[in-house]
Amino acid sequence: QLQASGGGLVQPGGSLRLSCAASEFTLGFYAIGWLRKARGKEREGVSCINNLDDETYYAESVKGRFTISRDNAKNTVYLQMNSLKPEDTAIYYCAASYHYRALVAGAVDFWGRGTQVTVSS
Repeated sequence: QLQASGGGLVQPGGSLRLSCAASEFTLGFYAIGWLRKARGKEREGVSCINNLDDETYYAESVKGRFTISRDNAKNTVYLQMNSLKPEDTAIYYCAASYHYRALVAGAVDFWGRGTQVTVSS
């Protein structure tokens, strides 16, 4: 029901925009987040956006480089990723939760399929 897209191969310093779309699932009813899993590393919460007031959260590793936003009319949440680094390489998943604070803490109610982001020269 949740589908992440927009991943790909990009050079260091480049940009990508990920999209999280849903079918039969109204994203505006949930807090939406992006999490990533890199090979050999634990899963990491990257960013979240609250459905009630659009409050946002960013991991320290992406602050100032990534921006999360939502377009309820398109039922889509975006993650704009700029100044990408090789350490951003991972599978990125979008996820939904009934509660924003829980999602920030890593508690996910609904997982989407991931999209691979590779940052390499």
